Amino acid sequence: MHDRLYFRQLLTGRDLARHDPVARQMVNFVYLIGDRETGEAVVVDPAYDIKGILDVLAADGMRLVGALATHYHPDHVGGDMMGYRISGVRELLTLSPVPIHVQADESPWIQRVTEAEPSDLVEHHSGDVVRVGDIDIELIHTPGHTPGSQCFLVDNRLVSGDTLFLEGCGRTDLPGGDPVALYHSLTQRLAKVPDDAILFPGHLYSAEPSATMGETRRWNYVFKPRSEQEWLAMFGGH
Repeated sequence: MHDRLYFRQLLTGRDLARHDPVARQMVNFVYLIGDRETGEAVVVDPAYDIKGILDVLAADGMRLVGALATHYHPDHVGGDMMGYRISGVRELLTLSPVPIHVQADESPWIQRVTEAEPSDLVEHHSGDVVRVGDIDIELIHTPGHTPGSQCFLVDNRLVSGDTLFLEGCGRTDLPGGDPVALYHSLTQRLAKVPDDAILFPGHLYSAEPSATMGETRRWNYVFKPRSEQEWLAMFGGH
């Protein structure tokens, strides 16, 4: 699969939306995943610079056939955030109308934030696979940061959105957050992801842009609690 897999990690404020001060502050990652042989690709968390994303794909000889959303927050899918309008799904549907793959529990939240119609969204459940050419992307429901947060596992790479960073994890004090659910997502739902898989997070909140899951489990403080009670004592108000 390595020869066919098209995989790019793009940093907003640097690779995209270079002159956008909010993008530079938020340091979101946008991911492009596809099949080099068929030229088909999907974008994970399209935000800030939709034309720039499409330009990168075109320069690489790839064609957009879909988008995947890790969760509903505007810095990942577009919408209003603290009075600032972030371009995202709505603009993507105008420039390149493709299906937006979301976790079923997240669908109403994404519709509210992006103004997407139900017909624009494809609802999924954990374990579903989105196929791009001959590349399979497994969807893993990881609630906690939001009710329908999801991670994507492709060719031993985990695109984790705001569920898990190299250092830390997503907040649970925002609407829809649930610290108990996040604890179980990190320790149980993601337990199937092997230590040699590479973690690709939703933000550049660490010195490096990626790391193995084994390194992350060893050094990330969110894996230090050994029980739900210990977790809540440390992160219950996170």
